[in-house]
Amino acid sequence: MPKINGNEIKPGFVLEHDGGLWGAVKVNHVKPGKGGAFAQVELKNLRDGRKLNERFRSEDKVEAVELETKDQQFLYETDGMLVFMDNETYEQIELSADLLGDRRPFLQDGMIATIQYYGDEALSLKLPQKVVCKVVETEPVQKGQTAANSFKPAILDNGVRIMIPPFIGPDEDIVVHTELMEYSERA
Repeated sequence: MPKINGNEIKPGFVLEHDGGLWGAVKVNHVKPGKGGAFAQVELKNLRDGRKLNERFRSEDKVEAVELETKDQQFLYETDGMLVFMDNETYEQIELSADLLGDRRPFLQDGMIATIQYYGDEALSLKLPQKVVCKVVETEPVQKGQTAANSFKPAILDNGVRIMIPPFIGPDEDIVVHTELMEYSERA
């Protein structure tokens, strides 16, 4: 694994630090009037989700880790475990549904998700950025309520509640941004 200087850390880098794997969430480069420059880095543990703020000077050496990413197809869920299949080798793996957290309802049968591996250990699971969902329940459209910033609550076919524009009605397909968990556009 390559060693990098503390001032080379950027958001998204994965580091081996304090005996664990940490992802750099935010990086702020600070050059005080007195003393040497340093990078103030917010780290998130990739295994248990703990957060840590660490200060790295430019002369500090940090172990950068390359994660392997694979696109795998979601098959089914059983006992809180999500089963995915590698489309090239047809191997199946089970991952905890906790890896997705509150985005779990957006995972659909047959969906291709991106899984990051460190060796044989799966560390993270990313859904496609946008998915199509059907509006099951929402308030009826009211005439004259077309202001650009007005939104109304809706329940999607996966049970998630989001805010949608007033012109969307029940049984319409919409595109939902999975990271932000909000309405993106009409499907």
